[in-house]
Amino acid sequence: MSKVIQNCLITFIMATSVTALFYQSNINFVKVEIFHIPILFIAILVLSSFIAEDVRDSFKKVLWFEKREDKRPIWQVGIGTIFYFTQIGFVEVFARGLMPYDLGGMPMYVIIPFLNAFLLTVIFEEIFYEEKREVVKNYKFKKLK
Repeated sequence: MSKVIQNCLITFIMATSVTALFYQSNINFVKVEIFHIPILFIAILVLSSFIAEDVRDSFKKVLWFEKREDKRPIWQVGIGTIFYFTQIGFVEVFARGLMPYDLGGMPMYVIIPFLNAFLLTVIFEEIFYEEKREVVKNYKFKKLK
């Protein structure tokens, strides 16, 4: 279940990134929407759903995830990054009205997803992360007389 959720979020990140990139261009057919959802977003969402697993595996190889002795820290960073960029992509494509607000020069749409990503990572970890525990051997003790 964890992999399915991660792949869906990665698919969403790729679709929102491409849509946000091309939505600001002067190409008119890119801006066509159905029920306030860009057609380009739907098309890229479908296409990126086929490669999401490969993208996730590529990042695991680049970060040497399988070779690490303690996988938990890099797992947390990866999940947190996925949650962060999902929220940023949502704001850039579907809630552009939230982009002008800032907090002392830092855009709020960058700050709030960072805080949410931290909380979501902790919740996701409690639900899905399985730590492999070493098996404790049973020892027999001699009775003292």
